[in-house]
Amino acid sequence: MNDISGSQTWQSYETIVIGLGSAGTTAASTLAKAGKRVLALEAQDRIGGRVMTVPFGDGVVELGAEWIHGTEHSRVYETAVKNNISVFPQDTSFAVYKSDGSLGNKELIKELLDFCLETVGHPPDKPEQLGKFLNKKLMNYIKEKHPEILSDQDFINEFRDLMNFIINSYQASNDWNDVTAQSDYEALEGNQEISWHRYGYKTFLDLLLNTYNNGPGWPSLEIKLNKEVTLIKWPKNSTGNVEVLCKDGSVYIANNVIVTVSLGVLKERALTLFSPTIPDRKLTVIDKLSIGVVGKTIFSFQRAWWPDVVGFILFWSPEDREVYKNDPWVLQLKDVATPMGSGNTLTFWANGDTAKLIETLPEDVVKSKMMEVLKKFLGKNVTVPEPTGMIRSKWYSNPFTRGSYTYDNLLKHDYPYARAILGEPLLDATGSPKVLFAGEATDLTHFSTVHGASESGYREALRLLPQTVE
Repeated sequence: MNDISGSQTWQSYETIVIGLGSAGTTAASTLAKAGKRVLALEAQDRIGGRVMTVPFGDGVVELGAEWIHGTEHSRVYETAVKNNISVFPQDTSFAVYKSDGSLGNKELIKELLDFCLETVGHPPDKPEQLGKFLNKKLMNYIKEKHPEILSDQDFINEFRDLMNFIINSYQASNDWNDVTAQSDYEALEGNQEISWHRYGYKTFLDLLLNTYNNGPGWPSLEIKLNKEVTLIKWPKNSTGNVEVLCKDGSVYIANNVIVTVSLGVLKERALTLFSPTIPDRKLTVIDKLSIGVVGKTIFSFQRAWWPDVVGFILFWSPEDREVYKNDPWVLQLKDVATPMGSGNTLTFWANGDTAKLIETLPEDVVKSKMMEVLKKFLGKNVTVPEPTGMIRSKWYSNPFTRGSYTYDNLLKHDYPYARAILGEPLLDATGSPKVLFAGEATDLTHFSTVHGASESGYREALRLLPQTVE
């Protein structure tokens, strides 16, 4: 290792990667494959970050990322195909149930949902709140195509609430008016809901690390779990190594470091994590960008007892809204789905403040309320059995994620280069990159996705490699 000849401290690593989610795993494996000596430090007791496959029910479920979003130029999809892993598009059929147990008007609701989601892709010319923009377009559409429902204010109100929920499920926002209608997000071509089914999303990380099916890993990559980093010392107006201090007192030294922690973690720790402090322009964008929460509560049952559709949309009546007015979070239970990795499980999706609250409520409260809702909506013609198990995500309470993923908020127009600034490396006196940044929040157009995170890790690895490496 001839690159240490001029340094004062002997170092065994060329690069330290902090965080082993999609971005960190991609960066570490790309560098290790090129023969670089890499140390990867992960604060949690598992690899994956916001990808979290767990055995549950009769198979596996995803507490984090659920789908591969698109197939064209997707590092995730291509990794699966290259390794002969069959991944499948998820059927998106759903039934609509009303809170009195009767079936809702699925055709109408699907038509209006499709219209709204299609409209998101045709933003207005001027900056506008996404909710306001969609609501305007929706009302015009209803006037034109379904004037008969204009008098049904209860239906319109509940559909608006459902649409707000669905936008928040996509965006991880708390309200559709917190999102700009002019997002920079670009979807990849191809199916947007491709499932790793019984393989589990963690297979992607195993394939990157060369550990799938007990593979040997990469010889020049060392991984340490349960290593919470508390300080990164970097040479700002000088040259030399980067020093990484961990909570357990251990210190590691390398030529450079790639930081892949979430925006949520940076919001909480950016001021104390780096010495010297990172530039103000980076601190500003960490403050201005938004990360939100999507949550899942998953129940297992003795066997599948529900109708043969993939999802259930729960449509509340004004009377039942009144019944639960003291538990408003229950009214935000609007989407129940059957995951592909396990045949006897149901997932309640949540987002925003509701998802944060569900993380903190006692388990028996969450379970009894959700089962009550299932019985109310689906129990008219079928006996809803007691669940055999329950697990839930905790992306907001987890100090090593503090959220699920980022979205483009209303400040985007004042800070149009925020993501690029977040991803800029910190240089030493000679202009060499010393602290590099990756993660979904730093990807300009594919933020919020596993493939965007992976692209960002690859981008930063290439910054440290001769340009010939592919």
